[in-house]
Amino acid sequence: MKKRIRIKDIAAQAGVSSGTVDRILHNRGNVSDKARIAVEKVLKQVGYKPNIHLSGLSLKKTYEIVITTPHASRGEYWESIHNGIQEAIDQHESLHIKTTYLTYDQYNIYSCQNVFTQILILEPDAVIIGPTFKDETIALANKLTEKNIPFTFVDSMVEGTSPLAFYSANHYICGYLMCKLLKSLIPESSDIGVLQAIRIGDQSANTSILRRKGAYDYLTETNFSNRIHHIQFSVYEAQRNEEKMRDFFSSHPNVKGIIVLNSRGNVIADFLEDNNINDVKLVGVDLTKPNICALKNERIIFLIDQNPDYQGYMAMKTLLEYLILQTKPKVENYMPLNIVTKETIDLQLEFNFLKKI
Repeated sequence: MKKRIRIKDIAAQAGVSSGTVDRILHNRGNVSDKARIAVEKVLKQVGYKPNIHLSGLSLKKTYEIVITTPHASRGEYWESIHNGIQEAIDQHESLHIKTTYLTYDQYNIYSCQNVFTQILILEPDAVIIGPTFKDETIALANKLTEKNIPFTFVDSMVEGTSPLAFYSANHYICGYLMCKLLKSLIPESSDIGVLQAIRIGDQSANTSILRRKGAYDYLTETNFSNRIHHIQFSVYEAQRNEEKMRDFFSSHPNVKGIIVLNSRGNVIADFLEDNNINDVKLVGVDLTKPNICALKNERIIFLIDQNPDYQGYMAMKTLLEYLILQTKPKVENYMPLNIVTKETIDLQLEFNFLKKI
């Protein structure tokens, strides 16, 4: 059994007092550079890791953390992120943590603005942000920085901000990969459609902008000479979407492949099935329940999984370790992108991150 390393042992090896070691471990008081270097050298040598549970209990403080993301519907992408956040909280149940979820409509910029205003009024100890609208997120993040409120991002990083850390897929690579997969499915003479959701008050989500750039860059690099059609749809107007899609495919019979830039791939999959369009291949993103159903029925050929549960878990874990132990994390944390097919979906779900811990 490995011998427990005590503060007095570290102090003896570093040639300092136990009080000095305690101040360094908990970032309290003034310590000379010489003492800090000596203690940190010993900590590294012995592989010392502080106990977050004991440290939190000794402080007897309640940490108020706000989680703000788009609304999390059952079986959808954002629910997976929330599940990961909850897992991190459950693993630290001995700590005093108060969470407040403030969610907004990701297709309505005004909903986002209202929620972000509420966060600043609350003045929590820390915030987890799931960004959609770039300018609104920058404004919130900069105000949090001014107030010395640490925050982490899930789903995407927003330039012009200073998060403690972010946990996200690389959306540029995601879009690049989606087009690469799609091109492998369709005839060389085919046109391609890029499907994107319309948002009230703003044209594009931060993630969609990056994915679209990645997709277009791949097509440029591979000298794609056919037509690329940018198609917009509304999540609120099913009837209008139906009419718009019917007109589009009637007018563009050479479109044989579609990528969907957000998690609503099932919308176009359902349309293709309902209208007996069988020669159009579809690539989507996120393992939502509707997308998984479409994948199993071969209406979507490939789905890209962004590990949202792990994103949420790490975003909360990182904040807790920073608040309690002042642990400085790695800022940039990109998740692996998993290519999922009908044949691999069940294994992907079976070995989901939350089932392994």
